[in-house]
Amino acid sequence: MLQFEFKTGCSLSARVRMLALLLVCVPICKPLSAQQALLDVKAAEPKNSTLVIPPRVEEPAPTTLFNHFKDERLWVSGQFNVIFQSNLPFHAAYSGTNSFLNRGAYKTSLLGTLYLGCELPQVGRLRSEALYSEEYAGGRGLSEALGVAGFTDLDVVRNPNLGNVPYMARYSFHETLALSNEEVDQERGPFALAGKVPVRRIEARIGKFSLPDFFDLNSISSDSHLQFMNWSDDNNGAWDYAADTRGYTTGGMIEYDDRNWSFRYAIAAMPIIANGISLDWAFSRAHGQNFEYELRKSLIAKREGTVRALFYANNAHMGNYREAVQQFLNGSDTRSYGVTVPTITLHEKYGALKYGFGLNAEQEVTSDLRLSGRFGWNEGQHESFAYTEIDQTFEFAGDYRGTSWHRPLDKVGVAGISNAIKRDHQNYLRDGGLGFILGDGGLVYSPGDSWLHYGRENIVETYYNLHAWRGLYYALDIQHIDNPGYNRDRGPIWVGSVRMHLDF
Repeated sequence: MLQFEFKTGCSLSARVRMLALLLVCVPICKPLSAQQALLDVKAAEPKNSTLVIPPRVEEPAPTTLFNHFKDERLWVSGQFNVIFQSNLPFHAAYSGTNSFLNRGAYKTSLLGTLYLGCELPQVGRLRSEALYSEEYAGGRGLSEALGVAGFTDLDVVRNPNLGNVPYMARYSFHETLALSNEEVDQERGPFALAGKVPVRRIEARIGKFSLPDFFDLNSISSDSHLQFMNWSDDNNGAWDYAADTRGYTTGGMIEYDDRNWSFRYAIAAMPIIANGISLDWAFSRAHGQNFEYELRKSLIAKREGTVRALFYANNAHMGNYREAVQQFLNGSDTRSYGVTVPTITLHEKYGALKYGFGLNAEQEVTSDLRLSGRFGWNEGQHESFAYTEIDQTFEFAGDYRGTSWHRPLDKVGVAGISNAIKRDHQNYLRDGGLGFILGDGGLVYSPGDSWLHYGRENIVETYYNLHAWRGLYYALDIQHIDNPGYNRDRGPIWVGSVRMHLDF
């Protein structure tokens, strides 16, 4: 051990030199002492013993910019998403009011959300949470989000004239009633704060929310911020779920959860007009009902798998495609209203019923590979009112985690989608009718054709999502769209996208 002693007779320069020597020697002496201690331990060990050094445990990379509260009573988080999209010029025999423009173009969408939550005092077996989110939506979509039923960017607001002012996106009370003492782990998030929940329980929500937050979920294709971007990839395109222009509604939901299955039901307000921002508060005449059964059962041993069956029924002030076409062809609408094309808004009635169903399945194949599929159908006679103009859809998707190239938070995904509309809906567009998404101004006939140039809208989408640092992600995405708007006289369309996403 080195010892230094300052004497009162030392000069200032001598003291400085001694202090410098001390600062140099101390860090040297510590490793020497540690090394000597290790040699002493080895010397004291039996000759046939082996020194075991514990393996180094690497902490998982953080997936958010800031660490979240560990206290389950509070939740503060947020996200910011920017998508830049551009399409190449493509062939179009003609275009109309709601056509996807066939010239090259580019647009940017922005979406930011702040999530807040607080757990309220527990009363017996009842646990309560208050949830809130504030949102900002800006930018525009290609061709103002018109002309393609499976549009290319789910973050786009379908009415860009709403402005860029932040708005209240969600507010709700979430109640959980325990029906068993046994608990299971639950991933905390902005819609559920508890880290553990009873195996058997009843959950209820009331307030403002988005139905796809809880219905038709799919861990492979439900998140436009980290996965696919297309509307009919992230949601069931034939599910015309109750929502305003921004995708939110007000209502109530109840859910029963057991070990391997769940059942949920929601009733929610419908918009006053198709794609409208204002909701109809008269639930007796306008509402959307949603039922979903979820079975958590895998087809492969020791892997996760889930199947979901969805049914919905909407009552609203809707029109009928067949009636609009008939009244136009017999001249009634032209004589009464002076219209030159079928106009479905002239035939809207309160109490009109639109219904449909969907199937949703996902299966983990390996620790890195997952597959999923969706099927959706609706009756197709009443007008598409809230989501998009799809009466039938098939989707198959898969993603692969980048573990094999040492990027476990990166993912690559591929999906194929085929959308269709029923004959009444086809006839309406053929004769020049406009929906809130589609309308090429009249699908023309050619010699020898028996009717319009209709074709299924087929979409292929692929992406690579890269985790850069602490919740910062970048993605490249390509979409190929055949027969946009179900019109074989237009397309195909190529759309490229670059996405930046931040979780905090």
